Amino acid sequence: MRSHYCGQLNETLVDQTVTVCGWVHRRRDHGGVIFLDMRDRDGIAQFVVDPDTAEAFANADRARGEYVLRITGRVRLRPEGTQNPNMPTGMIEVLAKDVEVLNTAATPPFQLDEHGKVGEEVRLKHRYIDLRRPDMIEKLRVRSRISHNVRAFLENQGFLDIETPVLTRATPEGARDYLVPSRTHAGNFFALPQSPQLFKQLLMVAGFDRYYQIAKCFRDEDLRADRQPEFTQIDIEASFVEENDIMAITELMIRQLFKDVLDVELPIFPQMTWHDAMQRYGSDKPDLRIPLELTDVDDLMQQVDFKVFSGPASAEDGRVAALKVPGGATLSRKEIDEYTKFVGIYGAKGLAWIKVNERAKGLEGLQSPIVKFMENVVEELLDRVDAKDGDIIFFGADKARIVNEAIGALRVKLGADLNLYTQAWSPLWVIDFPMFEADDNGRLSPLHHPFTAPACTPEELQANPAGALSRAYDMVLNGTELGGGSIRIHDQAMQSTVFEILGIGEEEAREKFGFLLDALQYGAPPHGGLAFGLDRLVMLMVGANTIREVIAFPKTQSAACLMTDAPGEVSAEQLKDLNIRLRQKAKAETAGE
Repeated sequence: MRSHYCGQLNETLVDQTVTVCGWVHRRRDHGGVIFLDMRDRDGIAQFVVDPDTAEAFANADRARGEYVLRITGRVRLRPEGTQNPNMPTGMIEVLAKDVEVLNTAATPPFQLDEHGKVGEEVRLKHRYIDLRRPDMIEKLRVRSRISHNVRAFLENQGFLDIETPVLTRATPEGARDYLVPSRTHAGNFFALPQSPQLFKQLLMVAGFDRYYQIAKCFRDEDLRADRQPEFTQIDIEASFVEENDIMAITELMIRQLFKDVLDVELPIFPQMTWHDAMQRYGSDKPDLRIPLELTDVDDLMQQVDFKVFSGPASAEDGRVAALKVPGGATLSRKEIDEYTKFVGIYGAKGLAWIKVNERAKGLEGLQSPIVKFMENVVEELLDRVDAKDGDIIFFGADKARIVNEAIGALRVKLGADLNLYTQAWSPLWVIDFPMFEADDNGRLSPLHHPFTAPACTPEELQANPAGALSRAYDMVLNGTELGGGSIRIHDQAMQSTVFEILGIGEEEAREKFGFLLDALQYGAPPHGGLAFGLDRLVMLMVGANTIREVIAFPKTQSAACLMTDAPGEVSAEQLKDLNIRLRQKAKAETAGE
């Protein structure tokens, strides 16, 4: 129906006849001559309709915003003074000969160029309108390029694209499963996969030594800016590899992707241990663009007569950390109070601080409500954090977990608020993760998942599970975890040891993972992999604030689709087929009886 997209029209087509199809972006009547700005997925172009072409003029005259038109006309240069060099099609216009109204349109719920004035709920309710906006089209175009680039790279490296099941069985992988009731197996449920983890390991056992998949994954968990109940994962697995092999090939993939799509040369990724990341940044995904670090001052605070500091400093699970902010002494008391509220979100009971006004004056040059409690260590403290005039020092004192989360988050917020970024892109590998983490009751759970290989023998793991490291690695970019992976357990004895430490008995292990345990008996090769969050990757590359901006039809923060009103009720007949009776309805029926 068309010869060109709107965005393809340019000076090389002058005097040629073209046919385009699209939506009316804007209509202007200038003294009997009608100007139509037409839009499609490739861009916007200007069309001129004059009264000499009566039928075309009549159709253009009745056209309104978002009408669907087909226009045929001759390309010509715009008159001098009306050209727009900032627009790809701004040097030309099309003199229309034929204008055909393919469909009319109701007045849209919001104007595309005024979307910022309406709430996100309105835009998600009418997502098909929101997706017509040029910036949304561009984001999804970049997403398509990223997927294509990844596929081409992995195919060139010998990886095979293999699909894995979407209906599977529930397995503990860190989040709640979405369950699907079975009609043919009454009382039983499928689960939607949180990841293709077990199936890709089985593919390695089967001998497909290089697998990848751009897979849909599902997790019923609390949502945030970079989480959705259904998300897309670039899943990669390979056999006969060690950590550095997987890290090298995926780093090359990401560096090539940034070069091809954004023309950005990422540096070689540095590596940092999990322990160093937590100590220096309070996070296992530190944003290295921000030149602020946490400094341990436990030994100094054990010497002060201030229990708020000396208590955590002396406790086995406690920590006191200082965060120096160069030039931060200009922060007002109101701003400091706001930061105190902020760290409270992470469980911090307060936010102590010292302003260094004139260090040469000793205590008189310091401004702080706490400095009087640490006179005996204040000089050593200032030396340790390398404090200069005009700096402010914030303190976190509590359980190490709370200090890390609160002061680590404060570091990121200060970096954004004060624009402390030193570079545009800062990638990183975080390695040597602990194998397990303990809850408040001392119960161990896997830091990644129970199929991650430990960096020790089964006997060493059994002797000291809390101190064991794993063969896991995360790729981090600008404070966002792009992907995580590990070398997997390929030995049945090691897998059984991990299950035993996690309190998963033989019977439960057989019930949940019997098919994997069986497969490990039949010549499972050493293998490992990594999974990237495609949505997060696109979000970073296009500069979006949430992954909802780079997903065509996302869910809201409450895991609902406003456009389709999902989730929704189903009929009693459907529930009967599934042998399900809703508790609320059962109570209502009982009350009615």
